[in-house]
Amino acid sequence: MDLFEYQARDLFEKHGVPVLAAEVVTDAADAGPAAERVGAGSGGVVVVKAQVKVGGRGKAGGVKLARSPQEAVEAAEQILGMDIKGHTVGAVMIAQGAKIAEEYYFSLLLDRTNRSLLAMCSKEGGVDIETLAEERPEALARVSVDARTGIDDATARHILEQAGFDTADVDAIAPALVRLWDVYQGEDATLVEVNPMVKTEDGQVLALDGKVTLDDNADFRHEDHAALADTAAADPLEAKAKEMGLNYVKLDGNVGIIGNGAGLVMSTLDVVAYAGEEHTGGRAKPANFLDIGGGASAEVMSNGLDVILNDDQVRSVFVNVFGGITACDAVATGIVSALEILGDEATKPLVVRLDGNNVEEGRAILARADHPLVTIEDTMDGAARRAAELAAN
Repeated sequence: MDLFEYQARDLFEKHGVPVLAAEVVTDAADAGPAAERVGAGSGGVVVVKAQVKVGGRGKAGGVKLARSPQEAVEAAEQILGMDIKGHTVGAVMIAQGAKIAEEYYFSLLLDRTNRSLLAMCSKEGGVDIETLAEERPEALARVSVDARTGIDDATARHILEQAGFDTADVDAIAPALVRLWDVYQGEDATLVEVNPMVKTEDGQVLALDGKVTLDDNADFRHEDHAALADTAAADPLEAKAKEMGLNYVKLDGNVGIIGNGAGLVMSTLDVVAYAGEEHTGGRAKPANFLDIGGGASAEVMSNGLDVILNDDQVRSVFVNVFGGITACDAVATGIVSALEILGDEATKPLVVRLDGNNVEEGRAILARADHPLVTIEDTMDGAARRAAELAAN
């Protein structure tokens, strides 16, 4: 789960990372009073920042300086409702101003390739870090971090020294890096980024803009993380699937996909996409990723069909199951049960390909049910072609 900037800032403050005062408003009229409170420590100067989960806000006009409460209101009026790279601004953060002397960059992320954590640090912050890494890689230090020990004072100093900081700056910045490790570990994050981290004219080190991604798999350890979810922007079908415990991702096509095992589902997406191009001229594409898992019950299958059949874009459904732990007769029972529960609401054809454990029993269950929406295919390619044709027509 990606967080908004203000949420990242609040987590930083919770873990002792130095940040500036800030408030979030969704109504431009509230920006004035917020600016009065927040700007009290910076001579009335505040920064009004669009809260969207995308970069490039400044270039799009989503970050404005205000020197009075009235200017803050005017800036908020201009920013709220803006479209920034497809994201509509629904809130702005009123942040205390700062007199910046230097800008730095720091991030800690999961390095899946090397099966470790990776810290990246540069004396040049506030810039497009991807461009810096490509054009001047020597300006960006990359240091592996042992997840068992994390970032203590010694490791923080090593990272900063690798980035070319002098001793005085190392002494000043190292404590902030240790605190950022506390955020990463304490909140079960997969990414903690500060760009820029700044040194002010009076020598303070501050995290001025933060980005945090949390690991959803660790939600059971963090009941408070539920409040951080952006429910307003969440796809209703994905939200419904999540409540049911389904591994579901909505796509833009018209062929619903259900399979057991992530590898099989990914292969099914490819086969359907190919069949759509080959047999329908691209008029049929996968509508979703849905993995019912290796031990899915009839209830899970019913829930999966319920979600997919309620997607207005779906014109047909391809159920592709290789029976292992999930026996084919359980899958077939789930299909029949789901169609009974949905009743007249089920109007979209299902193409079912079963193979593996108890395949004959599964096919027999579907044959006895003889539902007019269900077509049984023996092969994966044949089922994909049939599902694509049904969706296109």
